[in-house]
Amino acid sequence: MKLLARVFAAAVTCATVALPLVAADAPSASAAPTWAPAASAPIHPGVQTFTAGAQCTANFVFFDASNTVYIGQAAHCSGTGGNTATNGCTSGSLPIGTQVQVTGASQPGVMVYNSWLTMQGLGEADANTCQFNDLALIKLNPADFGKVNPSIPFWGGPTGIDTNGTVQGENVYSYGNSELRGGVSQLSPKQGVSLGDGGGGWSHNVYTASPGIPGDSGSAFLNSTGAALGVLSTVQIAPLAGSNGVGDVSREINYMNAHSSLGAQLALGTQPFNPNIAANLLGALGL
Repeated sequence: MKLLARVFAAAVTCATVALPLVAADAPSASAAPTWAPAASAPIHPGVQTFTAGAQCTANFVFFDASNTVYIGQAAHCSGTGGNTATNGCTSGSLPIGTQVQVTGASQPGVMVYNSWLTMQGLGEADANTCQFNDLALIKLNPADFGKVNPSIPFWGGPTGIDTNGTVQGENVYSYGNSELRGGVSQLSPKQGVSLGDGGGGWSHNVYTASPGIPGDSGSAFLNSTGAALGVLSTVQIAPLAGSNGVGDVSREINYMNAHSSLGAQLALGTQPFNPNIAANLLGALGL
């Protein structure tokens, strides 16, 4: 709650505030690994991750040509600059090789990519890229590869990757897992609307009925058709108090693959996307 208090206090002196919530071409497509059943897989988008004690929420699952499996989190989840450090080109971060605890995994994963560190190493100068490129990849231990399913809990998908942004009023979907909810899983699924894109296409402003809060950082967002839209990065004062900033995952993935040797691609969900809340609730209850 300390973070949210800082966010709203800052509104007195700044028209727009965005704080973290802690907080080249794509590679050729290759055959996806064999995933664990969605209903029983202990590792999936939406599980909690812990980096040096900082709790975040995993977004999407990734894999490479050798079927190495990764799970994504926000780059700022390993940040060392405090709650006001949001610019990835100037904010500190723990190094590549940092261990990350992933809920459901038998052994810690290892951070093998961090957009903040990559941008700093390259001397990135584009203001929008610096502000909104917020993705890190955690390489899972091979012992845990068979425990993974890439489907987004409750909603299903992703069905692909959104490459043209959102329009104001478009429905968006997410799944958070902040410890501040005290394990009340009914509050994890979120449906909302886009308030429009910003940052030259690098960011999407969204508002959900249950806004993202500290610990939801890194959560996956889907667009109205279930395609991967972005990564939850900030809570904002403008354009609407309690809205969230979501980094564009298409641009984040392209940046990663242009400036790293991972060759990772986003895994599609094995469960169909279903935006029907009532049907999903009944399914969750086994009815």
